[in-house]
Amino acid sequence: PVAMCQEEIEQYKKGDYSSAFEYSKKAAELGYVGAHFMLAGLYRDGHGVEMDEKTSIHHTEVAAIGGHPDARCNLASYEERTGNLKRAARHLIIAATQGSDESIKFLMHGFKKGFVSKDDLAATLRAHQAAVDAT
Repeated sequence: PVAMCQEEIEQYKKGDYSSAFEYSKKAAELGYVGAHFMLAGLYRDGHGVEMDEKTSIHHTEVAAIGGHPDARCNLASYEERTGNLKRAARHLIIAATQGSDESIKFLMHGFKKGFVSKDDLAATLRAHQAAVDAT
């Protein structure tokens, strides 16, 4: 499945979105979490497939559940846009504990906006550092 996703990236760079979609779809069917993340982007942007936010979110959720920290960040962004600030914060905290630097930026933003507490931010920063140190 990893090779399929690498081919998906190559096809995407060439602008062959239909082929990119097919490679990602096959890798996702084989259970590759990264492929679900890629499919989410293809559905979100309408590349190689009809634009479909609901299907994009589904693939983002599958990737997030599978441990993909960038998918967690994307879910947090979606939740913030739809007003679910507590869910957004929870996704960011999980992503940060997986070592996502991007989630830390969003958590700081959430802290400034008041939907991430000082205690949650402090605990998450410690967990993020532990995850980074472990890699």
